[in-house]
This record gives sequence, C-alpha cells and structure tokens, in this order.
Amino acid sequence: MQAPRAVDRIEITTLVDNVTDSLSSTPPFVTREWVRLQQKGMKRVAGGSLCCANHGLSLVITVTTDGESRSVLFDGGPVDYAVERNGVRLGVDFGAIEAVVLSHGHWDHAGGIPQAIAMIRAANGGREVPLHLHPGMFRERGSRQPDGGVLPMDRVPTPGDWAAMGARPEVSREPAVIAGHVLVSGEIPRVTAYEVGLPGQVARADDGAPWQPDEWLHDERFVAVNLRGKGLVVFSACSHCGIVNVLHEARRLMPDIPLLAAMGGFHLSGTNERIIPETVADLGGFGLTWMFPSHCTGWRALGALERAHGDAVVVPGAVGKTFVLEA
Repeated sequence: MQAPRAVDRIEITTLVDNVTDSLSSTPPFVTREWVRLQQKGMKRVAGGSLCCANHGLSLVITVTTDGESRSVLFDGGPVDYAVERNGVRLGVDFGAIEAVVLSHGHWDHAGGIPQAIAMIRAANGGREVPLHLHPGMFRERGSRQPDGGVLPMDRVPTPGDWAAMGARPEVSREPAVIAGHVLVSGEIPRVTAYEVGLPGQVARADDGAPWQPDEWLHDERFVAVNLRGKGLVVFSACSHCGIVNVLHEARRLMPDIPLLAAMGGFHLSGTNERIIPETVADLGGFGLTWMFPSHCTGWRALGALERAHGDAVVVPGAVGKTFVLEA
C-alpha cells in the first residue's frame, strides 16, 4: 500500500491513561502534566486543577507539515467525565480534531467517545465527525470467570447509534489514510507463536445467544505516522493481538520506512504476564529508538522493558503527558 505522507512534527497529548505521574523526570521532548496545566492557565496546584487517571487510553495526535496542523483522536478512554475533565484542563482543541479512530471493541477505549464527539461538534460548528470502526466490534463481549460464568462488558454502540450522536461511521476492515498523514491499519495478522490474544474472552451476537470464544480480537487495528527522515511512530491502543505482531504488520505495510517508536498499551499484565520475556526480547529486534508503554502494559512489563532496553528508550506514558517528536 502507499505509505502516508511524511510529517515534520508529531504532538501526542495523553488525554486518558491508567496512571498519573507528574513528578518523575522525563526526556526533553516530553512535557509532564503539571507543566502542561501551568501552560494552559493553572495558577494553583489543587485536586480540582488536575487530570484524572482512569482505566483506558485516549490520545490526541496532531501532525504538522509545511506549517499546517491536523489532529485525530485515537480512542476515547472509558467514560465521559475523564474526556471532559482532562480535555478542558489540558486545553485540547477539540474543534481541530477532524476524525476519530476506535482501535477495537472494548469499553475502556470506546466509553468516552460519545463525549468527545459532543465536544468536537460543539467546537466545529456542528459538523459530523468521521469515526473509523471495524465491523467485528459490535457484538457483546465478556470474560469467562473461574466458576464458568461470564462477566459481560459494556457494548460498543452500533453504527446507527454513532450516527445519532453526530458521528459519520466509516466501517471497514481495510487500511486507510486519514487526515492526510495518519495510517489506520487493516486487520493484524498473527505471526508470533506466543501472542495468543486475550485469554478467556467470549462474545455473543445477542442476549439469547450462547457465548462463544473470542480471544483473537480480529477487530483490533493500530495507527501510524511517518516522521520525516526518522521513521514510523506506531500507536497500538491495547495490543491484544500482540505488540510484536503489530510491529511486524507495520513493517510489512511500509517496508521502506524504519520503525522509530511504539506507543500505547502493550497488554503485558494479567494473564499475559507470562509472555513478558519473549515480548521484551523480540521488541529489541525492531530497531526502535523509543518505546512509550501505557495503559495495560503493567508494572512488571515496564520494569522488564527498562532493564532490557534502558530508560533512554523506555519512556512510560501517563495522563496529561505531551510528547513532541520533530524531524
């Protein structure tokens, strides 16, 4: 496929993430939450001034080329209040967001998108918001429990529901380039032996149907941006298909562009802690300059990644952090 056009600058604002960390030192290209809040007008540090962490992920990705900036929202976190609270405090320009991507059909990435759509439309004059979706994300999902029962998850709204909210659903399995420069992948092939999805997940088409195994999450997709002269920054919101599989697919789609960075949830917590050694080792084979693990990566994997690759490479995400990468 044709690679997305290269950009001169990528700014990533972490709108929602599992953790808050405004004290740990960061490299010069990362701005911590409290500094960003001061830049946006915070005059006094207080609980009401700060962002809230929540189990989920949402990134505002702004790319700039030849002085023109374009923004997309990658996922919306789990809930409306996190998007509104954090977005207002961080000074997010919702009116500049021209498209939204939902990475996969889980509540902790979809739950805040309705609020995001409302805020985008309130700031853009009421225009529809393109929302990129996969057709496999609308079944009810759940997790098999130790007693054999199922704990259901909130459903992802249907395309009709999204349209009623003011979105323009774009439902596809195929890769696409949006906002001129941002690649949305197609389905991600499984090529490693050890990345086996989300153990114990099940799904059903409707309330009366039996639960069926659904561990592969074929609806998951990543997005990527080509930073001019440096390489691809790959955003994988949850990596249920495996972060190594994600990077193999990014390399397959754009073999002539080196991989620069991987950002998002690497899903190496919970039952996937058992694949930390293989994942950490194989990530070293992609020549990444940076890894920005977030959300569901887990503290054990963070420690293993830092020990293996060093803190010049491994820079954890946190709510309110801003990453600026320049060509």
